Amino acid sequence: MYKSCVLFLASARDSTRDTHENSTNICADDFAQVAPQILVHFPKGIILAIDRWMVHRSAAKRLSLRFSRRVDVEWLPAYAPELNPVKQVWNHSKYAELANFIPENINGLSKAVYCSLRRQTGQQNLLRLFFHYAKLRI
Repeated sequence: MYKSCVLFLASARDSTRDTHENSTNICADDFAQVAPQILVHFPKGIILAIDRWMVHRSAAKRLSLRFSRRVDVEWLPAYAPELNPVKQVWNHSKYAELANFIPENINGLSKAVYCSLRRQTGQQNLLRLFFHYAKLRI
């Protein structure tokens, strides 16, 4: 049986955590809680293509045990950002949309990054290019 969806997941490691009280990092529990919400929309199951960050490895193990027939995990190489379409999304935000952006404060930066990422979700041609760049077929 073919899976319905391939998901590339990446986490933004928050380097400002120590200086900003409201900053949070994603933990394995957070990562694992997302799967049931996604699986509701894809009854045949999903394929997660994820990097080998410790949070992802821990969550993948939990997901494999909990949803053994509906979640398959494909591991990206240890360091290969060119193979990860999510890295292209971040690059587009950093070097295209926000290249000359100067925020007034951390909240302004956070909002600008959020808006940039949201805009990209509606640009299917752009997202397809990121997959093409990574030499992945969708």
